[in-house]
Amino acid sequence: MNRTYKPGEPAPRSGEYEIRGKRGGRTHQERTVVRGEPLPPTPERGQRYSLARAAHNGAGRGKR
Repeated sequence: MNRTYKPGEPAPRSGEYEIRGKRGGRTHQERTVVRGEPLPPTPERGQRYSLARAAHNGAGRGKR
């Protein structure tokens, strides 16, 4: 399983984060978060986030 993140932690990458249940099960709910922004509160206590799909738009990489 991917690394999980607590609500309020800064997002390490921009993308879609899936909410995981208290025991790690899938909830099929996702939130879009930009890198560095805090992950939003979850619907229930004890839930966490895992990165489902990283953004591939090149934002934040700077000019070449």
